[in-house]
Amino acid sequence: MVHIHLISPYHGGSHQAWAEGWQQSSQHDITLHTLPDRFWKWRMHGGAITLARRFLASGAQPDLIVATDMLDLTTFLALTRRQTAVTPTALYLHENQLTYPLPADGRTGPMRRQLGERDHHYAFINVASMLAADAVFFNSAYHHRSFFAALPNFLKHFPEYNELNMLKTLQKKSQVLPVGINFTRLAVDALPEPNPVPLILWNQRWEYDKNPEAFFAALFAVAEAGIEFEVALCGQQYGKRPSIFTTALQKLGRRVIHTGFADLTTYRRLLWQADVTISTAHHEFFGISVLEAVYCHTLPLLPHRLSYPELLPTEFHETCLYQDEIELVQKLTWALTHRPAAAEMAKKVATAVAHLSWQQLAPVYDEQMRTICSKITP
Repeated sequence: MVHIHLISPYHGGSHQAWAEGWQQSSQHDITLHTLPDRFWKWRMHGGAITLARRFLASGAQPDLIVATDMLDLTTFLALTRRQTAVTPTALYLHENQLTYPLPADGRTGPMRRQLGERDHHYAFINVASMLAADAVFFNSAYHHRSFFAALPNFLKHFPEYNELNMLKTLQKKSQVLPVGINFTRLAVDALPEPNPVPLILWNQRWEYDKNPEAFFAALFAVAEAGIEFEVALCGQQYGKRPSIFTTALQKLGRRVIHTGFADLTTYRRLLWQADVTISTAHHEFFGISVLEAVYCHTLPLLPHRLSYPELLPTEFHETCLYQDEIELVQKLTWALTHRPAAAEMAKKVATAVAHLSWQQLAPVYDEQMRTICSKITP
């Protein structure tokens, strides 16, 4: 058994689900060190100091430290060096601050104080943390590929000693390790009664990078065509929600049967009742919420880009992936007007995501951690 200490400075949402899912499914002993999921910039600056203090106070002597991308691993290791100097470390990237998309208007989102310009310091924290780690894991092949495609230009941005040779070093220690999902929490003894009319589900964050404008544009189009449907708007909201949600709630009216964060009981019912789940995201390094809907026999309609093509076997791409907003409306119209056929397809797609359950992935994670410890010896 490997004694692992997992450092999660932004512990909420998908980060929390991943950490706790692995902890509950692993054969190893995993201890969590966490901070709440707010003030993400301060977490990347100061989280390492607070978590290092707590780590030292615990007197921990783990076999392995695993940190998420929100930790400044270099600072954490410097402050704990008397206890961690020979401890193997791994970094898990749920996202990164180099290729995370920024809003076009420059007035919303994470870099509004920089008028929409990317703050390179946060990206550099990610890069330095990767250099400090013995192993680096990306949650998807798309994430891995897009990061290393952008890294050379980022390094060339600096005037000298830009260390381009680090590319080979980082690539050698990096690999893809998908997120495990706790599908068992979504299982039901008996399926809820079907929704009287086709139900469309939004179960992503209410933020600009999920592109809600395109989602609602598709709904407005099918509504104007006279097609019956209802919509459930789930997902977490951080700060001020995009104004399109207010417009959409007014325009869709009684078609909206749920608004806001849903507790587990409600969320599970909506997942199983929904006919279609849609993503129009500008950003998706993995896609937990989509896969949760797929597991519950909800037909996904997803962009043919980002991480989505690798989530589904190619045999489902023709039905489930769209190239542009026109094709999204076409596929959505078909799903809403051919409900039995869409439901049959949804059942087939559901069987294709079982390999992403923690039951399947926890042994893979555990073996990876054993390998790191065996290669990095004091």
